[in-house]
Amino acid sequence: MKWSLLELNKYHETPLTFSETLDLKKELMKRDNQILDITPIKVDGLVTVSKSDYLVHYTLKTTLTLPSSRSLEPVELPLDLVVDEVFMTPEQFQMRTELISDEEVLLVEGQTISLDESVADNILLAIPLQILTKEEAESNQMPAGQDWEVISEDDFLQQKETAAPKIDPRLAKLSELLDTTDDDQ
Repeated sequence: MKWSLLELNKYHETPLTFSETLDLKKELMKRDNQILDITPIKVDGLVTVSKSDYLVHYTLKTTLTLPSSRSLEPVELPLDLVVDEVFMTPEQFQMRTELISDEEVLLVEGQTISLDESVADNILLAIPLQILTKEEAESNQMPAGQDWEVISEDDFLQQKETAAPKIDPRLAKLSELLDTTDDDQ
């Protein structure tokens, strides 16, 4: 879904409301190869037009299917996001106030604002690093195999603390030598 800037400029007094269902499955699967499936995306929102910017506020609802971080089993991840985007033309960007930082603004390239790009970007940004099935999230059991196992960071630190420092027998005599020199001084 795209809006022409000329079309949007007609909405100075009242915001433009929209309600769309977007199918971005191919684009999202091309951009992130971990996405196994995605339901059509329900987007509801409004566009507010002012002299200084174009504010797009919307909510999106969809369900992503992604592989589990541990077992690679498919996991359904429901997403319900609220998004605010500030679009500016290059002219508006040069005249912006100090209150708006560079990172908060999306520059309009050409004469259109694309909702599809904004929705796709925000979905990709919302994907968590760790995705677990219900069973994996409820249990503390980590994957293991022959001669290897995955342990949590807490378990690793605990093992590190309980393990006594082992001194190489070949260097034990050297440590005794250091102990005697400290006493002499």
